[in-house]
Amino acid sequence: MKRRQQGILTGMPFMAHVSSRSFVDDMGRKIYLAKAPTRIVSLAPSVTETLFAIGAGAQVVGVTQFCDYPPEATQKPKVGYANPNLESLVALQPDLIISPQEFLKPDLLGKLEQLKIPVFILADRSVEDIFSHIQTLGRMLDRSTEAVALGMDLRQEIARLKARTQGQPLVRVLYVLNSQPLITVGPGSFIDQLIGLVGGVNIAAKSATPYPRLSMEVVLQEDPEVLVFPIGRAEGISDGEQQAWRRWTTLTAVKQGRLSQIPADLLNRPGPRIGKGLELLADILHPASASSPTTGGK
Repeated sequence: MKRRQQGILTGMPFMAHVSSRSFVDDMGRKIYLAKAPTRIVSLAPSVTETLFAIGAGAQVVGVTQFCDYPPEATQKPKVGYANPNLESLVALQPDLIISPQEFLKPDLLGKLEQLKIPVFILADRSVEDIFSHIQTLGRMLDRSTEAVALGMDLRQEIARLKARTQGQPLVRVLYVLNSQPLITVGPGSFIDQLIGLVGGVNIAAKSATPYPRLSMEVVLQEDPEVLVFPIGRAEGISDGEQQAWRRWTTLTAVKQGRLSQIPADLLNRPGPRIGKGLELLADILHPASASSPTTGGK
């Protein structure tokens, strides 16, 4: 049988590790864990959600102040977010720290390495990375069965939503991560991929960075048909900033009143709830498909 590359919808990613207890993170750093960690500090809401989703919530001994799901996560000790305190981390006596690449400063990482505290770095640049990280964390924590089941459920949900929106007219989208300055998503970000999976065309698709800044001149030229604003308690675009977009009366999205909101914690977090976020995005871009009994929608 001819082998083919694994993709978002075709199956589990290939995991190349030296041994069953050796793991290579997204910075190319290899760590060896003699046994499954029992005291884990999570430095990202998406990591926390994944750990709880694979049944490892009891092993979590520290989280960030933004780790608010599931509700049990809010009861865990807090250690900061973008600049966690070294003393607070060490006091929790972790045998593993899991962090997104962008939030762990090199000097802090160096100090943790000196203290022989294993640190595993994650970088979610694609949807496939999300699946890969679920599987890796499952293996680390002897939760492979739960991780495989979670990954398969997510793949099936994404496949269903892709099928539901297939054949629908493509919709030009601007996903507003920040208003002032205007920051959106571009190639190399998992949200850009999610937009494409449900029949959206990201107007920042020509950008050179995953999270580019756009000028209004570019936005007016690309003329999005839909503006999507992530909202939430901890992050998102305020009502006032959303309403300010209505002054751009030449935009098709403004003319048609297609200024939509989506919970930031569903779509901005590369974790186990992206399927729910993607379904809301599909409803926004193709509302007619959501009610069609032939498309597998609601």
